[in-house]
This record gives sequence, structure tokens and C-alpha cells, in this order.
Amino acid sequence: MDDRFSMAGRVAVITGGGTGIGRASALVLAEYGADIVLAGRRPEPLKKTAAEIEALGRRALAVPTDVTAPDECRALVDATVGEFGRLDVLVNNAGGGATKPLMKWTDDEWHEVLNLNLSSAWYLSRAAAKPMIDQGRGAIVNISSGAGLLAMPQAPVYAAAKAGLNNLTGSMAAAWTRKGVRVNCIACGAIRTPGLEADAKRQGFDIDMIGQTNGSGRIAEPDEIGYGVLFFASDASSYCSGQTLYMHGGPGPAGV
Repeated sequence: MDDRFSMAGRVAVITGGGTGIGRASALVLAEYGADIVLAGRRPEPLKKTAAEIEALGRRALAVPTDVTAPDECRALVDATVGEFGRLDVLVNNAGGGATKPLMKWTDDEWHEVLNLNLSSAWYLSRAAAKPMIDQGRGAIVNISSGAGLLAMPQAPVYAAAKAGLNNLTGSMAAAWTRKGVRVNCIACGAIRTPGLEADAKRQGFDIDMIGQTNGSGRIAEPDEIGYGVLFFASDASSYCSGQTLYMHGGPGPAGV
């Protein structure tokens, strides 16, 4: 193993850690030596993923958390430092949103989607940055979406939230990089996650057809994003901060 990618001795908090990209990222970081704290609203997926991490020989802690609640975000950081004595990596992965015409969205839905996809990263990053700055190093990885780079009339709130997350990444990097905390972002294309599969079933479309629009001709598996998280979490990206990496399979025939 290249030492630049080693996560030995490091502790990572991953939100939405029970399924999809969060689970995959947790397993990849654990394979490379990290101990993992899993956060999410549903305890059962967290416990299942924690067991998988422990089977790899790493420590795992499941902390049921509503990341839209500032107090619970601070409690998650406190639980992490209390259990492991440090916090080295934060992966702001929790997110999601519905698709429907712009004029069909209610004001409450606007706030719900913004809180889940953007406010959560604001609350948790500021809480996590404190112990990271105190120890002189840390890495924050925000999981965004290609929706934040495109016009999305069927998902306007989600797209706006992810665009905000891309920008917030740069602002946090500018504030904290000189203090030892790097902040980067991954804007994902279509990923084979439970959320996308459920949305496809509800709307009656084949998710594999989405992949035909990109250069790779397929959608991604969650662990492929997990290795992008590893890059930003590890010393392999030691000179990288404030960046948004678009992982979407490459430009397709239309050039996007």
C-alpha cells in the first residue's frame, strides 16, 4: 500500500453512513486503516455497516443523528472525540431530494431539502473543524452532485443546495487550509444507490439508461466514489483544497 493513501491511526465521521455512497466510503476508508464513526437517522443500517467495518479489523461507532439539527451535529463530534480522542476526517454525505416541476414545490419542502443538503454541512463542518484545528490537521470531504453544475428544472431545490455546497467548500477551504484543515468536494453523477433505485422505480425508468449519456456508458458503483473520498481524505491530496471534483463517467456524445 502506498503510504500516501494510508489512513492508519485516523478517525473518520461519515454522515449517511449506513447505505449507498456513505457505506461504500466507510468501507474503503476502513480498508485503508481508518476507524469509522457512522451517522444517520436510521439505526439499523448504521449497525449493519458498523459490523462490516469491524469485520475488517477496524473500530466502528454508530451514532444516530439528525444532521439538520445543530445540537445533534455538535453531539456527534463530541461523541467521536470522546470515544476516539480525535477527529481527522469528516465526510458530509447525507443528502437527497425529490423531483417534480418547479412550481409544485412548497415552502416547507424548500427548507427541508436545503437543510438536508446544505445546512447540515454548515453545522457539522464548523463543529468538526474545532478539534481538527486544535490538532493541527484534518480533511473535510463534501459529497455534492452534478446537479449543482447544471440547470435542473425537475430538481431545482436539490440543485441549488448542491451548488451552494460547492461554493461553501471553497469558502471553508479559504478559512481553514492554513490552519491545517483541507476542504474538498466531489460532485457525483448517477450512482447506483438505494435512493436512485427507489426514484427510478417510482417514476418507471431504467437507471442503467442514465449511464448511456456519459463517456463511460454506465452509472457508477458507490465504491468508485469511495475511492475519490479516500483521495481527498488521505495525504495523497495534501496539496489540494477548495476543489470540486466532478466524477460523472466522462463527457458523453453531447459533450457534457
